[in-house]
Amino acid sequence: MEYLPVVVVDDGSTDLHQRHLRALAKLGVRILRHETNFGKGAAILTALHAAAEEQIDYLITLDADGQHFPEDLPKFIQAIQTAGQETLFVGCRAFGEGVPTSSRFGRSFANFWLMVETGESCADCQSGFRAYPVEATLKLGCRARRYAFEAEALARAAWGGIKLQDIPIQVFYPQKRVSHFDKLRDNLRLTCTHAWLVCRRLLPWPAKWVVQAPKPRLQVLPLLRHPLRSLKELASQNVTPAGLAAAAAVGTLIAVLPILGLHTVVILYAAARLHLNQVMAFSIQHFFAPPLSPLLCIEVGYYLQHKHFLTEISLQTAVKELHLRFWDWLIGSLLLAPVFALLTGTVVFLLASLVIRENLIND
Repeated sequence: MEYLPVVVVDDGSTDLHQRHLRALAKLGVRILRHETNFGKGAAILTALHAAAEEQIDYLITLDADGQHFPEDLPKFIQAIQTAGQETLFVGCRAFGEGVPTSSRFGRSFANFWLMVETGESCADCQSGFRAYPVEATLKLGCRARRYAFEAEALARAAWGGIKLQDIPIQVFYPQKRVSHFDKLRDNLRLTCTHAWLVCRRLLPWPAKWVVQAPKPRLQVLPLLRHPLRSLKELASQNVTPAGLAAAAAVGTLIAVLPILGLHTVVILYAAARLHLNQVMAFSIQHFFAPPLSPLLCIEVGYYLQHKHFLTEISLQTAVKELHLRFWDWLIGSLLLAPVFALLTGTVVFLLASLVIRENLIND
């Protein structure tokens, strides 16, 4: 559009000829070049720093693979002009026929993890058509420099007080689409990024606040004044099949670990920090209460060390060697806890999906 300054970040491309650069320069396009390929995140950060130097408030990004329509830019401009606070606008692609199955799954997968990491919802976390608030985004301190940057930026933005807002956009997927996304390496990077974001979320200290608005505080008194209402609200949080399955998996994982007397506290803390259904996470632990779960873990841990099961239950093995049994419990739980969590999460997901399907049919 004629009234918008345009920047093209050439991230170490090998097929962009000088005539292309000259043609863009004649149109008033600013070219920023990386001599080597540093990744999509690095390219976005380069553009953000360039925008900051020009004292530009928002940077609108479009992928270079041709799937986005510049005709949708006025939607972003109008949203920016009416925004009352720092907002990261994300283009929600209208998925119709011809959209690859991998793109559909990837979007659902990314949306789920953003909900777990932040409690915020975004309809299309993988969309590259976005409008970043320049100053606030640069304060986030994102570490990822390749495709994982976009996932990290959304999570850190939500933690930092930046509002997330969807904008409906068009999308085009040609039959022969050029993509530099490496399914092995980039999916591994995304997995590591989400794992780090979840671990960071579990830490008790807050993330960096990057907006001018004051940080909201947890209101404890209303929870104490209306406990039944609060319990109902907790039970209704994140009740999608995936959300309930994740809550069940987290509750199971912690319930199997040998943290005597602390299971309930740790489960409720983890579920609250990860925005999971606390009622589900709390309830599921009772299926793994002593003595069955600890005994199974002790037997597995003992077998891993001695190549046979513990069959003698006596004063010697149960009391005098209590410290050894605790060690067996720890070793066995590290193996069984992920297995039980996966099984429990799968069962809960299938049951929740079945209940939702039945309700839809009855309605």
